[in-house]
Amino acid sequence: MTLSLILACLWAVAANVLAMLPSRNNYWRRAYVLIALGVPILGFVTWQNGPWIGLLVMVAGMSVLRWPVIYLGRWIRQRLG
Repeated sequence: MTLSLILACLWAVAANVLAMLPSRNNYWRRAYVLIALGVPILGFVTWQNGPWIGLLVMVAGMSVLRWPVIYLGRWIRQRLG
């Protein structure tokens, strides 16, 4: 297993642990931090393992952070239509 995949797995574990912690409104702050850390890791995974593995890691990250993706889709749809 490459270093980039180990980092991606650690990111996924950290995201799940952060989601289990109780919070009033820190979820969005946590999501922003996870996105800021996840994008370079995703680039590293894609660079080291190829685009197909990078795509799989991206889909896994999108399943963990699905609400920011849903809101982004709504925002784009509102801008276009």
